[in-house]
Amino acid sequence: MNQKQYLSSKKSNSKLFVVVGIVVIAIFVLSLTLGRYSIPAGEAIRLFIQGLFRPGSLDFNDPTVSVFFYIRLPRIVVALLVGAALAVAGAIFQGMFRNPLVSPDILGVSSGCSFGAALGILMPFATIYSISISSFVFGTLAMGAAYAISKASKGEPIIMLILAGMVVSAFFTAALSFLQYVADPYNELPAIIFWIMGGFFRITWDIAIILAITIIPCLIIAWLLAWKLDLLSLGDDEAQSLGLNVKLLRFVLIIVATFMVAASVSAAGTIAWVGLVIPHIARMLTSSEHTMSVPMSMFVGGGFVLLMDTVARNLTTAEIPISILTAALGAPFFAYLLISRSHKAWNR
Repeated sequence: MNQKQYLSSKKSNSKLFVVVGIVVIAIFVLSLTLGRYSIPAGEAIRLFIQGLFRPGSLDFNDPTVSVFFYIRLPRIVVALLVGAALAVAGAIFQGMFRNPLVSPDILGVSSGCSFGAALGILMPFATIYSISISSFVFGTLAMGAAYAISKASKGEPIIMLILAGMVVSAFFTAALSFLQYVADPYNELPAIIFWIMGGFFRITWDIAIILAITIIPCLIIAWLLAWKLDLLSLGDDEAQSLGLNVKLLRFVLIIVATFMVAASVSAAGTIAWVGLVIPHIARMLTSSEHTMSVPMSMFVGGGFVLLMDTVARNLTTAEIPISILTAALGAPFFAYLLISRSHKAWNR
């Protein structure tokens, strides 16, 4: 690629980011308006702007204002954060392992989070906060266990890490099955299953703020390290010859991705296929360069999960678990990528 083609590609990508950004904003406004308590688009935009610049003038005794700020807006914020986090975590793991079939639960983080949530539900006096904390703690412990096992093993570090993740995931899956077996089938078991299937029905501003404090710095770090991820994708020997500290970079990327996945699952449960499919879409839209695909994954992931959540709470009278929708769309789309071989965008 000569300089003229390179500059043209950069300009095209910039326009594409603007278009995708506009689409995400449109989904954001649509999500603000739709729900059991519908709010006109103009009113929703007015309330949002008023809440940003003149919050003291709002009447929170008004049902519209109350629904908008206490129920709908925190849910939308968390959906955007979770979608962006899962998609970027998927892009990180796919780049780090040099495998486009890798998903964010490769190290058993999602399984650990699900076990932690189930354990929290079974605890006496369980609250939404204690369940989320338990989920996050066990998710990070799962990553730590996988990393420790891989370090203690002899062999190719990448392969050992993947195998260790499979071991940890299998262990926590078995432990989760045991908790489901002993759970009260009338109260606790349905709560565990509904949590695992994913959803944003439990979101409050407290959870949204904690999630933002956790995820936003991780997204920024991932964006800043994207160019190093491009070097890491060349292979360990090539990356080291270019002056990269491969072990340190891989450790930092694993920590960043794990924190994003653990925080997301602890708040919203397991949301299937986002971390696997969205990075492919981002590469198809831009290129295999992580300096482009990582931020694009952020935008597309946030918009996709927000759109799925909007559909989930409006499609039927009872809210549909979001993983049903993401899997229903993600699995066929991934099959299309495999059949059409459009996933060659990985090598573009």
